[in-house]
Amino acid sequence: MTIFEPLFILLVLTTIAVLFMAAVAALTGRPANALKLLRRLGIAAAAYFTIVLAVAALGTQKVYHVGDMQCFDDWCITVSGVAHAPAGAGQAWTVTLRISSRAKRVSQRENGAAVYLTDSQHRRFAPDATASEPPLDTRLEPGESVETKRTFQLPPDAAGVSLVFAHEGGFPIGALIIGENEFFHKLAIVKLD
Repeated sequence: MTIFEPLFILLVLTTIAVLFMAAVAALTGRPANALKLLRRLGIAAAAYFTIVLAVAALGTQKVYHVGDMQCFDDWCITVSGVAHAPAGAGQAWTVTLRISSRAKRVSQRENGAAVYLTDSQHRRFAPDATASEPPLDTRLEPGESVETKRTFQLPPDAAGVSLVFAHEGGFPIGALIIGENEFFHKLAIVKLD
């Protein structure tokens, strides 16, 4: 967790409070006060989103290596092993992932967790369907970890292969938090070769 996540929560609560105050002002016959509050809220929101976009545009891509842990609150994922070999007319990459929980008291899961590979040509490769492997959103008890594997089929010319961890589906809340906007900067990668 970064300092910007609690800041975002504080700003959401402040926004709700200001909207409530504006509604009360409008309902009690003070529309000028309500408009003044809404105007200030709009200016503050525009300034905040300008900062979100500027940090995203100016930020650099994070690069991890095999064995480096990426954590999202208390849920962590680590590439613990990589193997690749020729397979038919291409190459097969098998990535071993360790999913762990640093939580002390609660069980948790990371909904929408997904991984894919990219190469130096910016192509995206989804994992093969692996029904027998634990899913990335496996519920973990406090301090628990689980290993899972994903296999990817890549063309023979794929080079500069990296793994990307992403959140897919659901509302992209990270787009609203400073430093986590995925629309204007590249996601973190794990270098595999």
